Amino acid sequence: MKIDETSVILPQPTKEVIEKEEGYWRVSLPNEYKEFISINNGAVPITNAVAINSHEYVIERFLCILEYSEQNDLGMYDIDVALSQIEERLTDNEDLVGVELLPIASLFGGDFLCLDFKDSEDNPSVGVWKHDESYELEPVFFKGFSDFKEFLRNLTE
Repeated sequence: MKIDETSVILPQPTKEVIEKEEGYWRVSLPNEYKEFISINNGAVPITNAVAINSHEYVIERFLCILEYSEQNDLGMYDIDVALSQIEERLTDNEDLVGVELLPIASLFGGDFLCLDFKDSEDNPSVGVWKHDESYELEPVFFKGFSDFKEFLRNLTE
């Protein structure tokens, strides 16, 4: 996958910042994703098209992890900021503590690419959350890849 290296959002997250977010979200991020975000925090991909269920989606920007999003001009791309705007529409479980769907990239048109922890806490799948079809406690999500590694392989092809 090709990334516009000038688009990486600084500062890049440290291991400690990532672990803090994992605790907040109550998930264990896949190692491949941790490595990816540590290098490509909030980056814009040059190879930006991905096909899921016979539909092509365009990735506008990967989301980032910032310790202090409010102090960054690009803080609107922080995962926590995205979660605060859509979290009630990401789950059908009103008693959920943490996340089941974690947005990791903004897609053209307002949708998000997400890690899906609902079926596997250790190996989340990757798919698309549809913003215009999801309502509070009624998310619409389409799985596309069995894990983050498979997603990356398909983005590079």
